[in-house]
Amino acid sequence: MKVFHKFLPVVIVAGLLLSTPTFATDWTLAAGNGTLGFSGIQTGRAFEGHLGKYDGTISFDPAYPEAGHAKISIDMASATTGDSQRDGALPGHDWFDSKAFPSALFEVKAFKAKGGNTYDAEGTLTIKGVSKPVTLPLTIDISGSALHAKGHLQLVRSAFNVGVGPWTTGQWVALEVGVDVDVTAHGG
Repeated sequence: MKVFHKFLPVVIVAGLLLSTPTFATDWTLAAGNGTLGFSGIQTGRAFEGHLGKYDGTISFDPAYPEAGHAKISIDMASATTGDSQRDGALPGHDWFDSKAFPSALFEVKAFKAKGGNTYDAEGTLTIKGVSKPVTLPLTIDISGSALHAKGHLQLVRSAFNVGVGPWTTGQWVALEVGVDVDVTAHGG
């Protein structure tokens, strides 16, 4: 009986360790590891662009996705479309107003499993000081120390005061904007 009492603390600690849930892995996202793109329609013609500067952290474990979270900051002055007139206007007051609002922020509060490697990233998107709840459907694949996330989200730009003054309506530039995420974060 005395031998059992010597090992009792070891048995208790081992039991606690085995019953403790796995903690999420932290991943670091940096520009250059994928594409953060956007698309829209201007005067009846489709256009695409991307945001070249972004960074953030993602805490995610596929076994416990609801405990995950992320914080992604996007440099709005880094928006480019390949059209010099449009690219010159985007940082201005009527569009992103990047001097007053240099960054957009996407804060994920939880990932909801939808089956397989698909999830809904539920959180808040802040652009030009306007915060709105959004759900970004994603596929997330983990390979070694890399987390690859890919998804698409439709936004209405006027909900974030993007495109003011003569651009408030969809007469010249559609109100609907697509956001495409195809990025790889490292860590794990």
